[in-house]
Amino acid sequence: PQQPSQEKFYSMAAQIKLLLEIPEKIWSSMEASQYLHATQLYLLCCHLHNLLQLDSSSSRYSPVLSRFPILIRQVAAASHFRSTILHESKMLLKCQAVSDQAVAEALCSIMLLEESSPRQALTDFLLARKATIQKLLNQPHHGAGIKAQICSLVELLATTLKQAHALFYTLPEGLLPDPALPCGLLFSTLETITGQHPAGKGTGVLQEEMKLCSWFKHLPAPIVEFQPTLRTLAHPISQEYLKDTLQKWIHMCNEDIKNGVTNLLMYVKSMKGLAGIRDAMWELLTNESANHSWDVLCRRLLEKPLLFWEDMMQQLFLDRLQTLTKEGFDSISSSSKELLVSALQELESSTSNSPSNKHIHFEYNMSLFLWSESPNDLPSDAAWVNVANRGQFASSGLSMKAQAISPCVQNFCSALDSKLKVKLDDLLAYLPSDDSSLPKDVSPTQAKSSAFDRYADAGTVQEMLRTQSVACIKHIVDCIRAELQSIEEGVQGQQDALNSAMLHSVLFMARLCQSLGELCPHLKQCILGKSESSEKPAREFRALRKQGKVKTQEIIPTQAKWQEVKEVLLQQSVMGYRVWSTAVVKVLIHGFTQSLLLDDAGSVLATATSWDELEIQEEAESGSSVTSKIRLPAQPSWYVQSFLFSLCQEVNRVGGHALPKVTLQEMLKSCMVQVVAAYEKLSEEKQSKKEGAFPVTQNRALQLLYDLRYLNIVLTAKADEVKSGRSKPDSRIEKVTDHLEALIDPFDLDVFTPHLNSNLHRLVQRTSVLFGLVTGTENQLAPRSSTFNSQEPHNILPLASSQIRFGLLPLSMTSTRKAKSTRNVETKAQDANC
Repeated sequence: PQQPSQEKFYSMAAQIKLLLEIPEKIWSSMEASQYLHATQLYLLCCHLHNLLQLDSSSSRYSPVLSRFPILIRQVAAASHFRSTILHESKMLLKCQAVSDQAVAEALCSIMLLEESSPRQALTDFLLARKATIQKLLNQPHHGAGIKAQICSLVELLATTLKQAHALFYTLPEGLLPDPALPCGLLFSTLETITGQHPAGKGTGVLQEEMKLCSWFKHLPAPIVEFQPTLRTLAHPISQEYLKDTLQKWIHMCNEDIKNGVTNLLMYVKSMKGLAGIRDAMWELLTNESANHSWDVLCRRLLEKPLLFWEDMMQQLFLDRLQTLTKEGFDSISSSSKELLVSALQELESSTSNSPSNKHIHFEYNMSLFLWSESPNDLPSDAAWVNVANRGQFASSGLSMKAQAISPCVQNFCSALDSKLKVKLDDLLAYLPSDDSSLPKDVSPTQAKSSAFDRYADAGTVQEMLRTQSVACIKHIVDCIRAELQSIEEGVQGQQDALNSAMLHSVLFMARLCQSLGELCPHLKQCILGKSESSEKPAREFRALRKQGKVKTQEIIPTQAKWQEVKEVLLQQSVMGYRVWSTAVVKVLIHGFTQSLLLDDAGSVLATATSWDELEIQEEAESGSSVTSKIRLPAQPSWYVQSFLFSLCQEVNRVGGHALPKVTLQEMLKSCMVQVVAAYEKLSEEKQSKKEGAFPVTQNRALQLLYDLRYLNIVLTAKADEVKSGRSKPDSRIEKVTDHLEALIDPFDLDVFTPHLNSNLHRLVQRTSVLFGLVTGTENQLAPRSSTFNSQEPHNILPLASSQIRFGLLPLSMTSTRKAKSTRNVETKAQDANC
């Protein structure tokens, strides 16, 4: 009869011994991160409390506590294990680099301690990972780089999906499990722990080492065979619910990712840095997608592929790229404006100080620059490097002089181009390089294994670059336009405008706009794209267009944008030159008009030039021929020659060979209009017949007529007349001409006119070189070809034996200046030695 009571005593003692050792075992399991085993021990401890009647409700009556009061402290200590195990298990869910089995065991611990369902476990898992994403995005990034943080974020998202599949996804019936894609791990672990799985039958919580203890055999069977249980069955999660939950979770995380990544990218200050982050993501995701199981996993969980780059990151990177591009070009615009203002201030202040930079003097007088010798006129390798083999951006000093580009303009354009080059080189890191034009050439298997197309947004990026660079240039042009308008208003009221420093600033800005497109090759690259893709297609396009294979509407949009920029620059350059030409014409015409209107005898004589004496034969009434002499003007008045020479001087001073043709044409047209206005004013004054005024004699009328017709020929561009189809003179000129011809005897006028025309054509040819900048090449030999029917032999001197690069030079055989009346008038027009 004592045997059962003794066994009961040993059983009680063994349970108390086990109760005292469990806390140490729990702590050991916690330190080893074996939270599921710690949970099992804790639940066994709670089971022992019930068996020993150690609950707080029955502690007053517990015989064990009355004999062993120390156990009350043991019960109190065990109560803290639940919260500790829950906390550590939930913290483990937030860790990124943990195995699927560890996550499954942590979730099982939470489910056993909180008596929750698999759906609640899924929610806990996803919420923990959402908190991890927020922590990752908000952690201080001075230790780890932005690239590492964003890559960790992508890895975390991919790992979360993989573990969601491994833990919660259950295969439909009839499908064989794939070893590369584990699934249902949470449910299999629960079944093993709770003994519902055959493998878990009879395996209690107590480890093998405890079975070796001598007192272990005295433990009752409910203790030895104890297994945790769930109040409700752990039903597998349906695929539909899993898909909806994961999609909602991705949608929730997307907002956090958008804000967090946007804040992180604020610390990326270069496009090269953005490209590095994008490429690191591409390599990471390409390695993931190279595994065939990733696509299967996404289809099972989401029924569609998860596009990390396209759906989450691409727009954020583009936004940051746009911000960086805008900030960069805004900085270039502001620095260029400051450079422009400082250059204009230097130009205006240097006139008062004579020992100033010689480059500034070149702005005042371009001819000084053109005719000064410089070491940079020829490249150092000019003797052995062919022009065709030179670099794209190499230019010699002579080429700058040929284009009348002053050193100040060169410095400005060089500074602007260097800034554009830095910005362009930075942005090109984001675009495909020349040798990586492989999106078209990659094999289908390589394209499929690639996570995403890194350069899918290359067109958007180039358009962004194009827009910002065009805006930058237009901002610079707007600054120049504002400066020109203020200077134009200031110059209008000045009498001595030609020596004004403001006019030098105008010329600087006009030259700047004229040469900006040529001296800033990186601006052209910013708008057109790659240098190879800008030149070659243009040539090919022109060749195809000549063959009739390309329609006019098919012009490349980028080429049209570049032409638009060049047109804006040219218009602004013409506007600047117009301010200068208006001031020049105003000053020169003022002096011309004053000299023309002087009507006292001394002034008339002072401006007179030598006349030619000609012998003519006329038929008398009797039928015999009569020889008589007539005198006709052969040269224009001194003030006409002075006006034209001064005009040529001013044009030559600013580099007339590089002036825009439209500027020169406008200038000559303005001169002619104001010259006619001066003659009209003269006619009005003579018609009013002021007292004491010197009358207009026939000789003076002849000289005035000769001057007017000469000015009309010189100042009227023949190309304009042909282009506009206008061969008849202006009505205002005809009116003044009629007035002057009315002052000449009609009979004499008929006799004088052929010889006057001959003198006029000869004079134009003589002065075509002297006034070449004004008359232009199209005026010099125009009359000669049409009137070349002389009987006089000519010696044609070829200027080149192999290839004629210049026109043939006619040399007259006659040496006398007197012409017989029988000589043809047109022949005399060819007399180049007279």
